[in-house]
Amino acid sequence: MSSRGSEKSRFEATFDQAGAYAGRAARWMPGGALALWTLLGLILLGLLLWAIHPGEQVQRAGGRGGFGGPMPVGVTQAVKGDIDVKLNALGTVTPLATVTVRPQVSGQILRFNFTEGQMVKAGDLLAEIDPRTFRAAYDQAKGQLERDKATLANAQLDLKRQQDLFKAQATSQQALATQQALVRSTAATVKSDQAAAESAAINLGYTRVTSPVAGRAGLRQVDVGNLVQAGQANGIVVVTQLSPMSVMFSLPEDNISDVMARVGQGATLTVEAYDRGQTVKLATGTLATVDNVIDPTTGTVKLRAMFDNADGKLFPNQFVNVRLLVNTLKGQTVVPASAIERGAQGAFVYVVQKGADSSSGGDTVAMRQVALGAQDDDRVAIAKGLNPGETVVTDGADRLRDGAEVVIPKGTKVNASATAPAGAGGGTSARAQMMKICAADAAKFCGDSQGRERGMCLREHRDELSDACRTAMSKMRHRGGGGGQ
Repeated sequence: MSSRGSEKSRFEATFDQAGAYAGRAARWMPGGALALWTLLGLILLGLLLWAIHPGEQVQRAGGRGGFGGPMPVGVTQAVKGDIDVKLNALGTVTPLATVTVRPQVSGQILRFNFTEGQMVKAGDLLAEIDPRTFRAAYDQAKGQLERDKATLANAQLDLKRQQDLFKAQATSQQALATQQALVRSTAATVKSDQAAAESAAINLGYTRVTSPVAGRAGLRQVDVGNLVQAGQANGIVVVTQLSPMSVMFSLPEDNISDVMARVGQGATLTVEAYDRGQTVKLATGTLATVDNVIDPTTGTVKLRAMFDNADGKLFPNQFVNVRLLVNTLKGQTVVPASAIERGAQGAFVYVVQKGADSSSGGDTVAMRQVALGAQDDDRVAIAKGLNPGETVVTDGADRLRDGAEVVIPKGTKVNASATAPAGAGGGTSARAQMMKICAADAAKFCGDSQGRERGMCLREHRDELSDACRTAMSKMRHRGGGGGQ
């Protein structure tokens, strides 16, 4: 038997088997064979319609309310302006001075001269230690000093007499030398007594505990009547300097060259401190210094910023978000950050085209690749791909595709005369290009129909269209399916 005959026999056997299966299914199905064949016919018809009009289904699925109408979007115009280049970092509020006030002498606390949380100045009296024993030691040292001074004065008079007698050859050389040695010894004793008196005076002064720096006094560590020891660990109170205040933060080593370049030019860099949520600006200061080494374990460099902190919003050891203003770029094309979309090919925006680009006369959008520059909060600089004055979509872009029709809210000014920059992709929508290429075919098969009806007419006559028109329709459908977010 020939191969062709074998194939025919297999096809007939398969058809007979399918018929047998259909017959058995018909006996169990309500309505019998007629209902079964009707159901199969409807399924085949649905598959055929889906194969003929795939683009229409996609368009209807993406339209407003599922009916393929223009989609309302929020828009804004790209503007030309300045944008700040800022570096973000995490910082810690670090006081310039945090002093634990410790007693320098031992004794009993008699009284405190401050209240907890009080702002004090350098030299203000904070506490007093019982001074009686230290005053007695000081008086004793002064008495010893006065006694030895008198002894020294008497020895100096005896020395003068010995010198006069020696000139008259009425005394020996040894007696004169002995008296000179006594004067020097007594003078040394006086100096020692003077040092002891000064030491006693210092200890007496230590009974008045004063603040070494200006700042805020913390909580008391001891109470009145407690016995304190010289140099005890917990001290009496902690005083923290609050104004001026510094903030320590770190930046990656890759950013240090930009910072040092500005510092080398003599620029004063502005630093802003924000709260943990980055919503409230706490203070504005300046960059004070940059550390001289890079931390090899983290690859960062420490920096210190200074703040006046007159209002006290920066609190010691507080966590803050730091924004360092490195530079200000002039004359940039700026759009809101909400206008930037990202896809497989990178960042892009939807640019609103004037109504003449659409076959229905409505506004359309074109997906355009852009190169992003610096970002300042919710403003982004466009380095390439967009011109000032062009209108971009800021709200509703997740429902769009290249060439989609949109509705601009009333009151929004659309600059339809803005031209696309040289070399920018998406300057003319794919739909407009397709309609231009298929103009002859549309006039032949679709007559005077416009907009959506003309597009449906071209899809219905797809097999009769020219090769160029079919290729353009295929490209538009491909870009419409992959041009979204």
